[in-house]
Amino acid sequence: MNDCLFCKIIDGKIPSKKVYEDEHTYAFDDINPQAPTHVLVVPKKHVRGLKEAAAEDAQLIGYCQLAAANIARQRNIEDGYRTVLNVGPRAGQSVFHLHVHLLGGRNLQWPPG
Repeated sequence: MNDCLFCKIIDGKIPSKKVYEDEHTYAFDDINPQAPTHVLVVPKKHVRGLKEAAAEDAQLIGYCQLAAANIARQRNIEDGYRTVLNVGPRAGQSVFHLHVHLLGGRNLQWPPG
């Protein structure tokens, strides 16, 4: 996707603070962190969002969650973290490339907002 911010980050056209990368995902620190750990886990395949995902994307979405769990282990925040998929502008989605937010490193309240 030529005009997608996250596709440009994955391609190295826009700099990011890379945290993790493998054949399916690219993860980087959020530029506006909402917790001490706030990492975005992005599939390398462009999927606009969860509501646009197809059945064949299910494994990739789960893989993003497992990548987030791996990063949480590396960051030593396994005592409490949250993974979030924002769906649509009213939920806070501002970049329309599916991504998982990994938040942790502090006490997280419920309900979240």
